[in-house]
Amino acid sequence: MPTATLTGSDREPRWPASLTLLATLILYITLPDRLIPGPRWLVPALEAALLVPLTLKAPHRYKEEPAAVRAASIILVAIVNVANVASLVLLVEFLVSGRSAAGRDLIIAAVQIWLTNVAIFALWYWELDRGGPGARRHPSERHPDFLYPQMANPKIAPTGWKPAFLDYFYVSLTNATAFSPTDTMPLTPAAKALMSVQSLASLITVALVAARAVNILA
Repeated sequence: MPTATLTGSDREPRWPASLTLLATLILYITLPDRLIPGPRWLVPALEAALLVPLTLKAPHRYKEEPAAVRAASIILVAIVNVANVASLVLLVEFLVSGRSAAGRDLIIAAVQIWLTNVAIFALWYWELDRGGPGARRHPSERHPDFLYPQMANPKIAPTGWKPAFLDYFYVSLTNATAFSPTDTMPLTPAAKALMSVQSLASLITVALVAARAVNILA
C-alpha cells in the first residue's frame, strides 16, 4: 500500500527548537563551575545524545511520529530544565550564604540562567500545546492551551494559521519579562501552571540575583 506524502501543512520543522537547545547548551557550559551541579560534561553529553539523533533522524514533527520520538523530545527539554533549575538554586544559595564574588560574574550568570529559562519554556509551550507540534497539524486537534490573537480574530491571519516555534518563543520571552501573559492567553490549567512557574523563576532571577549583583558592584 502506498504511503501518503506529508506536505508542509502536515508537519513542522524541528530545526528552530534544535538551535534553541544548542543555545541552552552553550549558555550552560559557559557558567561558572560553582553553578554547575556534578561533572561539567554530564548535562551536555545527555543533551547531545538525544539532540543529535532527533535532529538527524526526525527533522520534522508530524501527527504519526513514533511515540519514542515524542518521548525523547520531552525528556530532552526536561534534562535542560532540571539543569537550569539546579544552577539557579546554586546561584541563590551562593548569594544567601554571603560569600564574596565579583558582581560582573553574578550579573553574567544571572543573564545566562534567565535566557535559558526563556528558551526552556518556549520549548515546553511548543511541545505541550494541543498535544505537540505534530498533533497541531492534524485536523482533529484538541482544544488549544493558548489563545493567540490570530485565533481570536482569524481575519488578521492566513487561512489555516497555526502557531510555530517562534510564536511560542515570543510568548515565553514576554512572560519572562512582564511576569504575566501579554497578547497570548493561557486557557488550560497546564498552560497556566507552566506560565506561573516561568514567571516565578524569572522573578527570582531578576529581582534577587541581579539586584544583589548590582549591590556588589556598588
